[in-house]
Amino acid sequence: MSKSEQRTFPAQFDSLSAIDQFVADAAERAGFDHCTVYQVQLAVDEACSNIIEHAYGGEGRGTIECSLHVSTAELTIVLRDYGDPFDPRSVPEPDVEASLAERTGGGLGLYFIRHIMDDVKFEFDREEGNRLTMVKRGEPRARSEGADSGQGT
Repeated sequence: MSKSEQRTFPAQFDSLSAIDQFVADAAERAGFDHCTVYQVQLAVDEACSNIIEHAYGGEGRGTIECSLHVSTAELTIVLRDYGDPFDPRSVPEPDVEASLAERTGGGLGLYFIRHIMDDVKFEFDREEGNRLTMVKRGEPRARSEGADSGQGT
């Protein structure tokens, strides 16, 4: 089973629920359990929020193209925008052990994306725009339901 689809959304926070549903449907088709579907939605939601806030500098200044490729137990999500480029190396790794009062701002969203998804790749091109590719792999639901571990990804 393999299927690809693409949709373009306005770069607005109101679009996040439609993007979440688009991604959740694909994650379910890939065979992920509810917990993994939610994790993927969280990573995509964070990435899209960052595109709206940082790449475009606010709502209504562009679009977010969301391409999905679903195969058995694997989902590839590509988010493309035409805003300002982003260098992920410029964001320091947050100290997740520090108390909330001691934490400096920023970086947690990128931290979550990198820890939730199995592969994360940023690409930038003046002509092609900014491209974030995220891949989530897992066991198909039919196989994992009989597993002893009871743990998700």
